[in-house]
Amino acid sequence: MLKLPVTGSVCDVTSRDEREKLMEKVSSLFKGKLNILINNAGTALFSSANDVTPEDYSLIMSTNVESGFHLSQLAHPLLKASGAGNIIFIASIAGVLALQDLTLYSMSKGAVVQLTKCLACEWAKDNIRTNGICPGVINTPLVENAPDFKSREASRTPLGRNGEPEEVAALAAFLCLPAASYISGQIICVDGARTVND
Repeated sequence: MLKLPVTGSVCDVTSRDEREKLMEKVSSLFKGKLNILINNAGTALFSSANDVTPEDYSLIMSTNVESGFHLSQLAHPLLKASGAGNIIFIASIAGVLALQDLTLYSMSKGAVVQLTKCLACEWAKDNIRTNGICPGVINTPLVENAPDFKSREASRTPLGRNGEPEEVAALAAFLCLPAASYISGQIICVDGARTVND
């Protein structure tokens, strides 16, 4: 059985300095090459657009958009050096649908959707594939404090339930396999058919 080393790092993705330190460590550990970058950091704010503060805006955009963009920039030479790099952005169905009291979050995830498409085209010449996943409501700590939202979205989902993290992870893993070598620039909803039932 093949044994691969596993290592972990802690990084505040809202900090430019910490993102740079993280990618320096990654470069050192993997000898200047990286096969996969999954931009999964995100946070949400349930609030009407009129109640959003400048601090709210800064937190959501730095976490959901700026961090993934900057980490991708930092990872680009490592992904290019691998000869077959993969970037996955975890966006949200909120990036393609308008959801109540999630204007700021939706705006940030819409930006992630567009970033995915742009990098897929721009970095294809470097053999880097870029895809985006738009989960519906997934049973994670992010939505635990929003029981009404969870219930409402489950009732609007044709499969009749919210998703599980493993159901998103399975798609991310597939998109990084050689079997997906001609898939790039795609935005794939993992949502129990929620986006086609609006």
